[in-house]
Amino acid sequence: MKNLIKQISIVTVFVSVASASQARDLTVVGFGGSVQDAFRKAYMEPYSKLKGITILEDTTNGGLAKQKAMVDSNNVTWDVMQMEDDEVTMACEQGLVENIDWSKKAHADETDPTQFKECGVGALAWANVLTYDGDKIADGPKNWADFWNVDKWQGKRGLRKTAKLTMEVALIADGVPPSEVYKVLATPEGQDRAFKKLDALKPHIQWWESGAQPQEWLSSGDVVMTSAYNGRVDTAQNNGKNFPIIWDGQINSVEFWAIMKGSSNLQQATEFVEFMMSKDPQIVFANAIPYGVSNVKAMDALSADRLSKLPSAPENMKNAVRFDAGFWIDHGEELSERFANWVAR
Repeated sequence: MKNLIKQISIVTVFVSVASASQARDLTVVGFGGSVQDAFRKAYMEPYSKLKGITILEDTTNGGLAKQKAMVDSNNVTWDVMQMEDDEVTMACEQGLVENIDWSKKAHADETDPTQFKECGVGALAWANVLTYDGDKIADGPKNWADFWNVDKWQGKRGLRKTAKLTMEVALIADGVPPSEVYKVLATPEGQDRAFKKLDALKPHIQWWESGAQPQEWLSSGDVVMTSAYNGRVDTAQNNGKNFPIIWDGQINSVEFWAIMKGSSNLQQATEFVEFMMSKDPQIVFANAIPYGVSNVKAMDALSADRLSKLPSAPENMKNAVRFDAGFWIDHGEELSERFANWVAR
């Protein structure tokens, strides 16, 4: 009898531990800042209220190292993740995110078919743009070629400290048509050309690593112009800053929602992503921050004025470069290593 009681107690302990594990709050991971504020307003807070659950938030600057460590150690504490185009593809290939066919989930019939990936579904469309402080520069730059004109506009320039988004900008500034950027960059000669163009500007570059830094540096006068995410610039404008957005030469990309492999909240995470795929929350999101959304009915419901502020508006897409995730999957490792060595010199 004592042995039976002991066995029952052990089973009870295991069940309690398993229940505690399953009871972990849903954790949603984004890139922070104004976009995370918009996620919270459009998705986290309404869904939390609708379901009567707690949603925890965390932030990341990208990369797969932390995801890989969680999966390898079987200690997954993230559930739903905002991921860049190339990284969600690589994470899928490496088994770091759940392979879910989102085209068969709720609201898939309202979703732009180009925004389904093997392991993800479109979260937002954003742009890397040029901006400057209009209160300090009356006649500011109009394109990336102007960004290199340090004689006319003296002072530091802000660029993202990655090969990705920086080498494209260098080639545009050197006269490569946006439609040919990746064709040129795929050649050794094109890569040399990009680095040569960056060489000319290197003494004037201040490298940013988080999306908040470009706006902070413009405000403080540390840089006179910078690349930046269009949504962050819009937030600064709403806070009274005169930071114009130069759409000419924008690099336009989509980010995705994916679910961590081994999430103990798989069903709840899936249902939350399905909620985010629906029309009404996406309308709230697009009105909170000027990023495109995947639900076509949501896009159709936006006002003409709001659409004009989105990277995907036809007028803003003139001379745009569509980010090529496949290129960076094929060439990212070699170019990132070369770029890191170049920056360090």
